[in-house]
Amino acid sequence: MPGLDLLSTFVEIYRCGSISAAAERLGLTQPAVSGQLARLEDQLGEQLFVRSRKGVTPTAHAADLAARVGTHLDELRAALEPSRAGAAHVGTVRIAGPGELMAMRVLPALAPLTTRGLRIHVTLGLARDLLAALAEGHVELVVSAIRPTQQDIVATPLIDEEFVLVGAPSLARSVDSARLAGDPVDALAHLPLVGYADDLPIVRRYWLSEFARRPPNHISVIVPDLRAVLAAVVAGAGVSALPRYLAEPALSAGSVELLHEPAAPPLNTLYLATRAGALVHPPLALVHDHLRTRAHSWGML
Repeated sequence: MPGLDLLSTFVEIYRCGSISAAAERLGLTQPAVSGQLARLEDQLGEQLFVRSRKGVTPTAHAADLAARVGTHLDELRAALEPSRAGAAHVGTVRIAGPGELMAMRVLPALAPLTTRGLRIHVTLGLARDLLAALAEGHVELVVSAIRPTQQDIVATPLIDEEFVLVGAPSLARSVDSARLAGDPVDALAHLPLVGYADDLPIVRRYWLSEFARRPPNHISVIVPDLRAVLAAVVAGAGVSALPRYLAEPALSAGSVELLHEPAAPPLNTLYLATRAGALVHPPLALVHDHLRTRAHSWGML
């Protein structure tokens, strides 16, 4: 089992995004920190970081390890240094993400931290707008449905969401099953679409992924909230592709039905995005690690 010194060094590298920055914070030389990381990787039999001129990028194994041990190490340090006790739980963390996911998964997961003194300020919106706000320093963490491309933003995979194509039972009955098997685009073409935005990001992705074509259907409703999209679908305004976690209650109640069952479900990865080095701040690291840990209990969205 790796020693606490190796794990502490690993967490510092993970949060700083740089071996040299971690060495400075730890009061060690860069070769000493590199040596401790090499020992840990050797003991685990896993590469933890990909090195580049910009710093280090954590592997999926590193992200999982940081989520498991980071908060525990913080609590151990607090126990040994009373002046630091509670530091991770005091302060405000500015997080951002899509309204439906924040309401149904993220905020309930973070609620226990608020009872211990942490304050959370939430911004809702579209991923590109929120990532721009992150780059400009207006928010500290974004739950993003797209992988960031900005140089100074670090993205950690959080969970995969599965999409399902659903419509009200009356519309589902209008789809010819034989035509659906042979030419699904044609079989579904008469159905109006309910979309999240004018360019139909989720619906278009579903059609391209499953049918290799863009949807030719006319659009009946555009509303920038997936909960409202579902409400419009339930009311019979049209059909849409939605995350399964959002559509599941309506599917179970029979107020919507699956219009298409793919051989493999179309997936999209959600990311936790932060500015490089920002995880050295204890409250932000606490939120980041807590969401990574809780996401394991969500399964697939």
